[in-house]
Amino acid sequence: MATTEVSPMDQNPTPPKQPSFQQHCPPDFPRKVFAETIATYLLVFVTCGSAAISSVDEHKISRLGASVAGGLIVTVMIYAVGHVSGAHMNPAVTLAFAAVRHCPWKQVPFYGAAQLTGAISASFTLRVLLHPIKHVGTTSPSGSDLQALIMEIVVTFSMMFITSAVATDTKAIGELAGIAVGSAVCITSILAGPISGGSMNPARSIGPAIASGEY
Repeated sequence: MATTEVSPMDQNPTPPKQPSFQQHCPPDFPRKVFAETIATYLLVFVTCGSAAISSVDEHKISRLGASVAGGLIVTVMIYAVGHVSGAHMNPAVTLAFAAVRHCPWKQVPFYGAAQLTGAISASFTLRVLLHPIKHVGTTSPSGSDLQALIMEIVVTFSMMFITSAVATDTKAIGELAGIAVGSAVCITSILAGPISGGSMNPARSIGPAIASGEY
């Protein structure tokens, strides 16, 4: 009776394949990262640019006008690139979306790098265009450190609550997400601006701080 010889290679099961980069980052992922970079660039350019001009001459742009400009650019960017990258424009938003499984954790570092790149690039652009203004929209608290900390916690929580409610809940009216989030940014900026600077966004604070040399 013939016997079948088993190769030593056949006796060892094939090791499971490790997840590839393509599995976590689909082919259109570079497009998402680029969109996130551009969106954050424009967010910081408009928000910090208007804030910098307002800090020098409120007759050109008032504090209210700067807050409205910040809210409007958020709304515009959500409708412009929301279908591409999600229009996070904020490392805190990216982390929150990853926590509720609306963004793969493997993509979080790339999103964060894109947001910081956009914010820093916009801040140095403003430094050149608004010379001799030195502080291009830095978040400088006017109250005590404790007041600024509590204010940032409250307004950031409010902004993140609204963002999560309209962007991650399937029952929410998705078409109105841009208006809701932009309005939230505008309202919280009006309230928090005079006390903490109204950042709510690590990239929006880090970019101007690096460009202005003020931390």
